Amino acid sequence: MDNINVENAAVEAVVEAPIDEAVEAEESGVKLIPFEEEPVDFDTFCKSDFRVVKVKECIAVPKSKKLLQFTLDDGTGTDRTILSGIHAFYEPEELVGKTLLAIVNLPPRNMMGIDSCGMLMSAIHEENGEEKLNLVMLNDVIPAGAKLE
Repeated sequence: MDNINVENAAVEAVVEAPIDEAVEAEESGVKLIPFEEEPVDFDTFCKSDFRVVKVKECIAVPKSKKLLQFTLDDGTGTDRTILSGIHAFYEPEELVGKTLLAIVNLPPRNMMGIDSCGMLMSAIHEENGEEKLNLVMLNDVIPAGAKLE
């Protein structure tokens, strides 16, 4: 019987931890975007191709306050261009050499006359009323082109 009580206590601690963390986040001024309520079926999700990319070059897009243009090694041997509206959060030079995560099978999207061929993954939240964004940065030992599963 003591084992059952110990196991129940462990389960209760695990179940309560996210609630405590949410309260902590709320008290610290962190606000999270609500979860999507519309489900995505598994087959549709599986069509998304997430790949590791290495930043070869990153520049501010002329005449844009928000856009950065990335030249990426995606493991194919051909450079990939992705534009991202993250200049408020990062300076281009600090991203060169970083290992990031991108979804690479989106249709090209023309932005400021440049085709963006994918999307970089980032995490966003609000802190004390201010939007915060962090690119998903990966361990540099992971090769360009590695697939996320």
